[in-house]
Amino acid sequence: QVQLVESGGGSVQAGGSLRLSCVASGYTYSSNCMGWFRQASGEEREGVAAIYTEGGTTFYADSVKGRFTISQDNAKNTLYLQMISLKPEDTAMYYCASLDCPKRGRWPREYYYWGQGTQVTVSS
Repeated sequence: QVQLVESGGGSVQAGGSLRLSCVASGYTYSSNCMGWFRQASGEEREGVAAIYTEGGTTFYADSVKGRFTISQDNAKNTLYLQMISLKPEDTAMYYCASLDCPKRGRWPREYYYWGQGTQVTVSS
């Protein structure tokens, strides 16, 4: 059974940093990317970062470019999202997910697997 478990969320002030982690178990790659999406209260899901599982190519939403960095440690089956210069508009539940890599800047609307999420709250 596939399980993705996120951690590392919390409450920070604007300009602060957080690092999210996602540990995968029982998992065999069924997609070409692993990534993170977020969902703010009352809003649609938004893909924010993804990494090609077999090559390391990364993808970022325009809203987080230059501030978020996605990485993976295959030996630990762990995906990371380093977030710096956080803004109040980054406040959301963040989910680790298995997904198709974005194409021409278009992010998928569906995901193969995702975790339970970790809350990130940024205050001004």
